[in-house]
Amino acid sequence: MNFGTKKKPAPLNRTLILSPGETAKLKTKLLSIKKNATAGDIKNKIINGNIFEIVDFLPNNFIDLLFIDPPYNLHKKFNLTRFKEMNDTEYEEWIDSWLSKMVRLLKANASIYICSDWKSSNAVYNVAKKYFKIQNRITWEREKGRGSKSNWKNCTEDIWFCTISDKYTFNIEDIKIKRKVIAPYRTKDGKPKDWEENGKNNFRITHPSNIWTDITVPFWSMPENTEHPTQKPEKLLAKIILASSNKGDFIFDPFAGSGTTLVTAKKLGRNFSGIEIDEYYCCFAAKRLELADKDKNIQGYSDGIFWERNTFQSIKGGQISQLKADQLWLIKSNLKSQN
Repeated sequence: MNFGTKKKPAPLNRTLILSPGETAKLKTKLLSIKKNATAGDIKNKIINGNIFEIVDFLPNNFIDLLFIDPPYNLHKKFNLTRFKEMNDTEYEEWIDSWLSKMVRLLKANASIYICSDWKSSNAVYNVAKKYFKIQNRITWEREKGRGSKSNWKNCTEDIWFCTISDKYTFNIEDIKIKRKVIAPYRTKDGKPKDWEENGKNNFRITHPSNIWTDITVPFWSMPENTEHPTQKPEKLLAKIILASSNKGDFIFDPFAGSGTTLVTAKKLGRNFSGIEIDEYYCCFAAKRLELADKDKNIQGYSDGIFWERNTFQSIKGGQISQLKADQLWLIKSNLKSQN
């Protein structure tokens, strides 16, 4: 990575950065695999290398939850590497070339989540159905992105939810959403109907659907933000990890990027490992894992409940106020510095 001379970030810019000194230190924490490894060898480690060179060295039946966020079928630069767009058939073959090798790594009750955009979604489905039971397709709104003068703005992505069998973990009580009540209906005796009354801030606890509109893509004021161009939010991974694994389970990510899956797994008490080809992104993951030892907060998730985007709980003097998510994080930081 060429560090060069970078502008000093704005005062409220909380994007994670790495100095050359930090990078040199964090490199020593990365794992390189050249021979057969056990689950214990890779547990809670970041593997730096190429998935095609590593997957054959991984042990059988060790993964409880597999999260896959592969390069989508478009031209994209990832630091020192580039992914080139292919035709649909070639892209399906590319997915099959590594997904087929991962089946033996999964436990009999494992769950699998595979990310895609609208162009690559069919290819992911076509390959996944060869090896897994397709349970659902999650579509989540990513509000970032530029508009188009000649097309609809692309602001959604898909995640295919698959399992090995009909026996799998799904913890519905762990992934409920707290939504603001727009129409506060009451029963005949005046009591709230399926919602909580708390002064001006009334909320309802609801079951999650397969359309997620409560996710914020990492940006400059969020401390989880890094330089990775396709970084997934910790809140998104928290939903998946809480739903489809239990504490102590093994979470694996073969395209780990800057480590969101690994960091979120650690914060939620799961074991983890992941592969990332780019050493610089591995170092971001290593730094984030260090920070997770001290701060286990996940933006948008509090007290076992997921909150709607841009709505969160801030307790001050016994009152609950609604705040923008990024404002809440700044307040928390200020409170910590005062203590």
